Amino acid sequence: MRCPFCGNIDTQVKDSRPAEDHVAIRRRRFCPACGGRFTTYERVQLRDLVVIKSNGRREDFDRDKLERSIRIALQKRPVDPERMDQMISGIVRRLESMGETDIPSKVIGEIVMEALARIDTVAYVRFASVYKNFQAADDFDKFVSELRPPAAAEE
Repeated sequence: MRCPFCGNIDTQVKDSRPAEDHVAIRRRRFCPACGGRFTTYERVQLRDLVVIKSNGRREDFDRDKLERSIRIALQKRPVDPERMDQMISGIVRRLESMGETDIPSKVIGEIVMEALARIDTVAYVRFASVYKNFQAADDFDKFVSELRPPAAAEE
């Protein structure tokens, strides 16, 4: 593993342990050239996924990009970081087990929204506002009104 500080390719693993509910391995590494210490994570990757964007463009699936967008939606929300990591791993496993290597971005967005709706409604609305490209307050109002249970009919 290349040292992120000096570029030396001869680094040493000092400690390995399971992480993220045993779906990854966390490795603490040391660079003998510069003395730098850093952490890497190793995960099983079942297949290389390709995202088909709405404009037809193709790009490699990036777990970090998925994680960043979910972290933004959950920012300052009372959701345990471990719960968030489990959710992200679950989404990736679901995408990998679909049997397809080419996945439309719309499918990924829907799966993320479904997962966020289960753990935090505010994060769900935040993500949806970007994903569905809300343009005005009315867009938020319409979306949130669909989340509310219908009011009981007055007798």
